Amino acid sequence: MDEWKTSRSGMIAITVLRVVVGWHVLYEGLAKLTSPSWSAAGYLRVSRGPFSGLFHWIAGNPQLLDQANQITMYGLTIVGVLLILGLFTRLAAAGGIAFILLFYLCNPPFVGYFYSIPSEGSYLIVNKNLVEISALVVILVTRSGLFAGLDRILHLLVFRRTRLAPA
Repeated sequence: MDEWKTSRSGMIAITVLRVVVGWHVLYEGLAKLTSPSWSAAGYLRVSRGPFSGLFHWIAGNPQLLDQANQITMYGLTIVGVLLILGLFTRLAAAGGIAFILLFYLCNPPFVGYFYSIPSEGSYLIVNKNLVEISALVVILVTRSGLFAGLDRILHLLVFRRTRLAPA
């Protein structure tokens, strides 16, 4: 699957993209963690779209809502740190895609959907969530963590150990 190669300047650009997206995801996680009154309830309650029933059900169930809050706060924080460090980069990108896809599906920017919460704008189907998902897909399918990140060190340690292991 390594038929497609990325130039050095391309890898630098993707690494910068990885760190910037990681910073944004980390910031969102920390903002929620440091706000004692933060809850996903409001966001879930105004959900419209194909999965709104699921999101309304989570918002209406205190135990599920608490779990969703914890998973969101800590999950975003962990994904952000991993992306910045370039550690388990592909796993972190997949986790980021999962989180942001849920945000997108909860309140999709489709024509005719109006929300009572402020929105950062949308362009029919595309909004910032879809742009960030697209960036994470690029990060997922490239090896920016191996190019510049702790994945490189981890890979060298594991590869060296398997090369030095007795046959």
